[in-house]
Amino acid sequence: MSQRYIIGVQFEPVGKNYYFDASRYPDLKPGDPVVVRTSRGLQLANITQVNLEVDELDLNGFKTVERPATPQDLLQRKALLIKEEEIIEQIRTHLAEQGLSAVKVLSAEYSLDGDRLFVLINTEASVNVNAKRLQQDIKRMVKDVDVDLRQIGPRDAAKLIKGMGACGQELRCCSKFLTEFSSISIRMAKTQDISLTPSEITGMCGRLRCCLEYEYDQYVEAIKTLPKRKRKVITPMGEGRVVQILPMRQALIVDIPNIGPRQFSKEDLDRAERIANGEEVEPLEMEEPKTEVVVSRPEDQVIDRGSQPSHSKPSRSGSKRRRGRKSRRPRGGKN
Repeated sequence: MSQRYIIGVQFEPVGKNYYFDASRYPDLKPGDPVVVRTSRGLQLANITQVNLEVDELDLNGFKTVERPATPQDLLQRKALLIKEEEIIEQIRTHLAEQGLSAVKVLSAEYSLDGDRLFVLINTEASVNVNAKRLQQDIKRMVKDVDVDLRQIGPRDAAKLIKGMGACGQELRCCSKFLTEFSSISIRMAKTQDISLTPSEITGMCGRLRCCLEYEYDQYVEAIKTLPKRKRKVITPMGEGRVVQILPMRQALIVDIPNIGPRQFSKEDLDRAERIANGEEVEPLEMEEPKTEVVVSRPEDQVIDRGSQPSHSKPSRSGSKRRRGRKSRRPRGGKN
């Protein structure tokens, strides 16, 4: 049996990858548009990956690619895009007339043959909408077309809406590069010692920020090598209790009686513990004192003018003061 030519495609610029069998078209390459059949009917997609290993994908079967996209397919997609924008405006107008302006119509997409219309909406938890009735209303707007209405969650809605992120980035991570959403928990924020203030950990979608996952694994690994909080440890300044962990620095802040909180690296604590256990340790290397003087202000600089001749002139402020004293003398001895 000949090896199959498996490709990965995306239906959106920043979307999930789907995999199809393109064995009939082995010359396809990344960036080429193709026509594939999905649960939404015929769709246009762009190739992102080619010649993939079947065993690495962990999928049971692959649908075949219908054909490479033709110029007629691309023109058809542009024509459908105009119709989709028109139907979105019609649905929004209908919702406003029904007093359901809180329902957001995020997208409307026709299948490539124009036989099916797929509509995505999002609503607030406090808003009740009769989805079946709304679907029937949309069917009356677009006759002889099967309508599939689906309600999506706030994270998927934020991805489609795009816009600025809660951190100030011009484009949200989900709209910029995240192709799939991961499960985010409050434990991720606690592990990274991030403030649990809602505004600090909540994204524009109202859910926990996706970026809480980015460095979570590194923090978990770094914490494994450090003592836990509230644990007693031996430091070069005596025994104390851990009050804060700094995983990325591999350091701890230890509260020492009669001294207060001090920061120590893990190496400092390991060395102090070996000394307390009577083990021999290598002496610390003495650092040479730094002779550099950091000058932060121009007026702190010492300038050696050497034997340069002095051409200083009396300051204007001094001459003004002398002129001011003369001007206050009584003229002609009169009071």
